[in-house]
Amino acid sequence: MPLTTNHYPLYNKPMTNYLLQIIGVSKSFSGVRALDNVSLNVLPGTIHSLMGENGAGKSTLMKCLFGIYTTDSGEYILDGKKVLFANPRQAMENGVSMVHQELNQVHTRSVMENLWLGRFPGLPPVYINHKKMYRITMDLFKDLDIQIDPKAIVSTLSVSQRQMLEIAKAVSHNSKIIVLDEPTSSLTENEVEHLFKIMKNLRARGCSIIYISHRMSEILRISDVVSVMRDGKMIDTLPSSGLTIDKIITMMVGRELHNVFPPKDNVPGDVVFKVEGLTAQYVNLKDVSFDLRRGEILGVAGLVGAGRTELLGSIFGLITVKSGKMIKSGA
Repeated sequence: MPLTTNHYPLYNKPMTNYLLQIIGVSKSFSGVRALDNVSLNVLPGTIHSLMGENGAGKSTLMKCLFGIYTTDSGEYILDGKKVLFANPRQAMENGVSMVHQELNQVHTRSVMENLWLGRFPGLPPVYINHKKMYRITMDLFKDLDIQIDPKAIVSTLSVSQRQMLEIAKAVSHNSKIIVLDEPTSSLTENEVEHLFKIMKNLRARGCSIIYISHRMSEILRISDVVSVMRDGKMIDTLPSSGLTIDKIITMMVGRELHNVFPPKDNVPGDVVFKVEGLTAQYVNLKDVSFDLRRGEILGVAGLVGAGRTELLGSIFGLITVKSGKMIKSGA
């Protein structure tokens, strides 16, 4: 049965006090419609979650706002003024920041240099005031309760620390709107709690946060408002207090799912890939062994830094293998 929705009036009717209005935005890539007449309203001082399956258009919509993509049609209105940012720098100068799922940092430079890249204090490139840069970085980290050495080289940080660095960078622009695209994908449970604390403090200061995530329990816990997209279209916007995980799933897929996790009836076959004592040369991966059977889905789980990515990188040839064997189909 197709999904029908009743739009929540507070977030869909014309108002004058929205911080951000997205009106009829469309975007195509090589004939493929990624966004189809999408509209969205964001109130000041709210955590507004944006949900949808992969390919629904969530990140594309935000990248158009942030000046990474140009729209085919539609408009963005920020603080009552129509905006069209030519690049991310313009967006940040006008109070819009975005923390991307894919981190883009200068690994060979320090934390504080990455934080203030393109806006160093002093008279760059003639003179950079490193003492001032260190001081304001420490003040920012203290305010956000981030325990990272400003002088540390970015390549020495964990993925979760690098993620927190990007969040601090977004906050440092005194942004009116901060877009967080899957920010908890590389964070531990304690780090997620820390992020939520930062988000609530920013909301209390009047900052609006657009939060993209697939983790529904997080969405219901942290959000004031939830918007759901499907196939490049905006389906509905509702207050989080009136939503359940089942309701969100129904909105995302367009029909009710009576069996989200069906029982497993698959019987794996013979071993088609075997790993024995796999150890990597330069990363933390030691003596890993497993069998993969025909018709089997093998999950690899672990905390951040446990070696999951390193394992797959070693198997795929991206990381140098020091010792061990990989045997495919018994050959």
